[in-house]
Amino acid sequence: MSQKGIIVIGGGLAGTEATWQIAQAGIPVTLYEMRPVKHSPAHHSEHLAELVCSNSFGADATDRAAGLLHEELRRLQSIIIHTADKHKVPAGGALAVDRGVFSQDLTQTLDNHPLITLKREEIKSIPSDTIVVLATGPLTTEDLASELQGLTGMEYMSFFDAASPIIVGESINQDIAFLASRYDKGEAAYLNCPMNKEQYINFWQELCKAEQAELKDFDRESSNFFEGCLPIEELAQRGEETMRYGPLKPIGLFDARLGDFRENKDKRPYAVVQLRQEDKAGQLWNMVGFQTNLRWGEQKRVFRLIPGLENAEFVRMGVMHKNTFLNAPQLLHASLQFKTRATLFAAGQLIGTEGYTAACAGGWLAGTNAARVYKNQEPLVLSPYTMMGALFDFISSADAKHFQPMPPNFGILPTFEKKIKNKRERYQAYGERALNMVDNLLTQV
Repeated sequence: MSQKGIIVIGGGLAGTEATWQIAQAGIPVTLYEMRPVKHSPAHHSEHLAELVCSNSFGADATDRAAGLLHEELRRLQSIIIHTADKHKVPAGGALAVDRGVFSQDLTQTLDNHPLITLKREEIKSIPSDTIVVLATGPLTTEDLASELQGLTGMEYMSFFDAASPIIVGESINQDIAFLASRYDKGEAAYLNCPMNKEQYINFWQELCKAEQAELKDFDRESSNFFEGCLPIEELAQRGEETMRYGPLKPIGLFDARLGDFRENKDKRPYAVVQLRQEDKAGQLWNMVGFQTNLRWGEQKRVFRLIPGLENAEFVRMGVMHKNTFLNAPQLLHASLQFKTRATLFAAGQLIGTEGYTAACAGGWLAGTNAARVYKNQEPLVLSPYTMMGALFDFISSADAKHFQPMPPNFGILPTFEKKIKNKRERYQAYGERALNMVDNLLTQV
């Protein structure tokens, strides 16, 4: 294979992970990231691996799908998960990070690696004379998208994704908001803004009437919402009770200042808006589940109707952007190689996986396999008994006609011959089996 090294296009989570794994394999790698020369509609900084939506990677326990994926990647020496652990902030049972420090650290780490060359420029075509990892994410530039369409012979598929607002902690009325995690599980790391029925109905009605931002820069005909990340106003439009069974569910959240809730069930709130800590100092808080496309003025007006947020100071408003992905079942092997070109790999949201950790996993496999192909070794296909392997098996073998992005979940793992009825025990067993497979994999890489 060419001695020019390997090229990675895109400095998000997947591209950052892929670049690191290639360099750790002793191979020169050039990472192209267009920011700050050219910005995307979703990013706010020039740093690598910027977290554009939430600062949370999801639940960290291995009996949860995201947590199992975290642990698989920890054991496989993921640079993303290592750095996330290094800069984590309190978030109950979730792995959440101080996002600014997190991305700055990764940028410095890669920039200082002797085998990594970081080029800040837009790359408009896919090199054909070397191994390439394509990790351009959901906002692939028009030129590169056109080339991909020519290469694959098909149009992209797309949906719309949205990010939640972030609020200054000092502006939250903590005489109203209370600190608690659901069912008191883990650290009390969420601020909870309780609503009575009257307050909730008023909030719901105003949210339904609020004016949305015009999607000027996006293709309206392909504006399909991904069910796992619906804008809060879309949930509200689906009915009065929808939010109360979604991000505003009050179940398991109790204000300890009011005494033992078991003595008086009326003390339980009718609905609860949760805020998750964004940074280690607790100065910034993310509105959980409040991804939105409302106009910024409308966001301030409506969200300040929430008890405790009457004087909320917003450091970032909710934004909405287009997510674009390949029809992976038609185009990719489970090794993340293109079926028509074995030296071209893809990773991240571009391949139809959903979530930060899934992007890291794709970057790990694409980078590892790019390095193996460079060394004339067979690429890895991960066991479907691992969460990583199950995810890539799914996206490479699903029904291409109805393919939609897939987050990590236990439903894609092979079941046991002897059924385990208790869900918690079943998930624990899935996790143990998966991690045993990963430990076996470590002898191969």
